[in-house]
Amino acid sequence: MYLSIVNKSKFGVLVLFIALGIFLQCSSTQNTSNLKEKTEKLLEKELTKNNVHNAFLSVYSPSQSIDWSFAGGAFANGEQINLENPFITASIGKTFTATAIAILAEQEDLKFNDPISLYLPDSLMYHLHIFNGVNYSRQITIAHLLQHTSGLPDYFEGTTDGSKNVMELLFSEPDKFWNPVETIEFSKTKMQPLFVPGNGYNYTDTEYILLGLIIEKISGMSLHQYFEEHFFKPLNMKHTSMHLRSEPIEKTLKLSETFVGDIEVSTFTSLSADWAGGGLVSTGSDLIKFQHALFSGEIISAETLKTMQNWVPETRGMEYGFGLRKVNFKKLFPTLPNLTVIGHSGSTGSFMFYCPELDVYLAGTLNQTDKVKESVVLMVKVLSLIEDIS
Repeated sequence: MYLSIVNKSKFGVLVLFIALGIFLQCSSTQNTSNLKEKTEKLLEKELTKNNVHNAFLSVYSPSQSIDWSFAGGAFANGEQINLENPFITASIGKTFTATAIAILAEQEDLKFNDPISLYLPDSLMYHLHIFNGVNYSRQITIAHLLQHTSGLPDYFEGTTDGSKNVMELLFSEPDKFWNPVETIEFSKTKMQPLFVPGNGYNYTDTEYILLGLIIEKISGMSLHQYFEEHFFKPLNMKHTSMHLRSEPIEKTLKLSETFVGDIEVSTFTSLSADWAGGGLVSTGSDLIKFQHALFSGEIISAETLKTMQNWVPETRGMEYGFGLRKVNFKKLFPTLPNLTVIGHSGSTGSFMFYCPELDVYLAGTLNQTDKVKESVVLMVKVLSLIEDIS
């Protein structure tokens, strides 16, 4: 069943399957009095779809006086989902890791173009990137890692020497706890780099594990402690924590269930493999607190945020920066609205995006790896409703 997992690097390809007319179907004159109700109904419709057991959606716009959060569905035991049940955010965590690196850059503890060998031990750097017989390990920069341009393989879903990749091992060894260095050694011994650093694009969690180790080395804190001190506590993200590694600021309701097809995986200890690349659990409202603080200059300066938006092409209609993904809906599909969102998505159907044209923040999940496409469609429909009254 693990083969049904959505390949995170193919997010853009899935989006291209959005049916012609989605935008037209949901675009009609609205007014503010029924906009919230119509938005909630969009989420309710997702819950009627096969294998969507629970779903969350938060929408926020300071300029349009919108601040809504919705949750629906139930646990397998029949207990109803609550807004304060956190969910696995998957690769949304990359934005947190990249922002932590940006903070260290503003503090002049590192530079984006520094070689990673300045901050990582020789044992980890040894044979990290051997391509066509040439050792490029010490040519990899922090920017390469942030932007997925290092050429390193993806320990999660990449091609191995014939053995199982880590994504497959999540299912065959669900009780295994992975430490970060172990995942890097896995990629070094069982996989091959894809290109010379800086000469291509390949989405890989391996790079973000290395970034997490750099954050720990410079700060002297564990990654989850760094996140707590710089993000969770200052922003009052009281329901957010690093899965299997820390507790939230306040006692929180139990973790919502995440599905891969018909398999519930949120209890797997093997999810520890997704650390700095996506190991957070959170709520929609907490994610919006972070995203709003990031884009309003509360966490880093406007200049540094602009640097994080140094885009490289990812796939049609999509570009990638430093832990940020930009999606232009109209470039994805010509009938979609001419709107852009910036943020990140996850393989569980999770999303955290900001639409600058409408000043709207969106966050949530369908908690189902088979529904990544549907999560994008949901965002398009919500934004289209809001655009009609703007």
